[in-house]
Amino acid sequence: MRNILVVVDMQKDFIDGALGTAEAQAIVEPVIEKMKSYQKSDIYLTRDTHGEDYLSTAEGKKLAVVHCVRGTQGWELHPEIEKLATPSQIFDKPTFGSLALMEFLQQENAAEPLQIELAGLCTDICVISNALLLKAAMPETRIRVDAGCCAGVTPKSHKAALLTMEMCQIEIV
Repeated sequence: MRNILVVVDMQKDFIDGALGTAEAQAIVEPVIEKMKSYQKSDIYLTRDTHGEDYLSTAEGKKLAVVHCVRGTQGWELHPEIEKLATPSQIFDKPTFGSLALMEFLQQENAAEPLQIELAGLCTDICVISNALLLKAAMPETRIRVDAGCCAGVTPKSHKAALLTMEMCQIEIV
């Protein structure tokens, strides 16, 4: 069984930029330590990726804070986290969940059974979206989320997302 780590959106804008929080800053070191416990070849990252037209998108009309625009500093992954990743294993995604990552890991799982762990930002938006996509695509695969390596938009929404994932048979550690 191959152990996979998915690190979701550990980007400047979510850590200490446009949408950053103290809770997001607090998980940087734990995420780095978790990444060090995995083989580099078994670590996949997502990167929230928007264009200059963000405010005219459906998401931008509901969250009118420009963030993670391709090529800006806010779009960049935390430098220490990026160093622990393989560039070809970074999935840019225009929305909350990554269909490309889900399809890729589904193929990997067909070749060799996987266990998948998720960490990152934000628990209540992109982490939950990716966890639910993975669980829907691979219902028999063990999917878990490390609550101590995630942060939500607020502590309350973080807890609500963890509860929702647990109800959907995603293990919370």
